[in-house]
Amino acid sequence: LREMAASGLCRRVYGGALSMARPSTTMNERMAIAGERKAALARAATSLIPAGATVFLDAGSTNLALARALPAAAGLTVATNAPAIAAALLERDIATIQLGGLIDPRSGAAIGAKAMRDAEALRPDVLVLGVCGIDPEAGVTADSFEEAEFKRFVASRSKTVIVVATNDKLSAAAPYSVVPPARVASVVIEADAGETEAAALAAAGIGIFRAS
Repeated sequence: LREMAASGLCRRVYGGALSMARPSTTMNERMAIAGERKAALARAATSLIPAGATVFLDAGSTNLALARALPAAAGLTVATNAPAIAAALLERDIATIQLGGLIDPRSGAAIGAKAMRDAEALRPDVLVLGVCGIDPEAGVTADSFEEAEFKRFVASRSKTVIVVATNDKLSAAAPYSVVPPARVASVVIEADAGETEAAALAAAGIGIFRAS
């Protein structure tokens, strides 16, 4: 395990090891991957967004699919730090709040000091958190220190936190902690996600919803 961890193949934890989250790519690259799978996840996730809610959609290609799937007539107000998500929301005539600041091309989002100041004005009913990995022990993790800090701050101001995760994000850990498992109310997973991974998240007290 020491040799594997030194080679970046896993992350050592008490009693064993976790898979490492895959190296991050740019937002544009992620948008071109597994579009149908992300659309199916997005359709399942819409059931967790109550009508009339104030929602924060964190950056991510899966959350972009969710922005395209949200019902236009549900009376939602949606804030985001990702311009691509804001554009998708506006195309659906959904009231949109765009956080400002320098856009990081890797994450496709504003995650710096200006975005943090803008987020201080928000108290979202629901935060849909973008993740690099989610694990029943490590919780939600990110592979950028600054991005993890921003996500953690928005989570601290949100009533409910949910995650919409493709299979590669399950039982994986990136270097920086965002929130512990206890802070995540629900995870939407793919139809063919592993039973072992789903059961482990459920045992940590997280509600599990499968895409059809």
